[in-house]
Amino acid sequence: MVNIRLARGGSKKHPFYHVVVTDKRKPRDSGYIERVGFFNPLARGQEIRLHLDDARVQYWLANGAQPSDRVAKLLEETKKVAA
Repeated sequence: MVNIRLARGGSKKHPFYHVVVTDKRKPRDSGYIERVGFFNPLARGQEIRLHLDDARVQYWLANGAQPSDRVAKLLEETKKVAA
C-alpha cells in the first residue's frame, strides 16, 4: 500500500519535514516514490510553513494512496486557506 506521510529532516531540535509518497512498509526516512511538498513547523515571519504540490497530491489520492493522520490534517488546513 502507498502512503503519503512526513519524512523528517532538519537538525536536532529544529525539525523540517518533507511530505513524501512512499511504500507503507519502508522506514520513515528511507527511500520514497515522490516528494510532493514540505512542512516547516517552526516557520516564523515570512517563512513558508506548508507547501504542497496540489496536483500531485490529488493524483496520488485518486490512485489509492492513504494520507497519514498528520498529513490529512495538513490537507484540511490547505483547503481552509484556499477557500
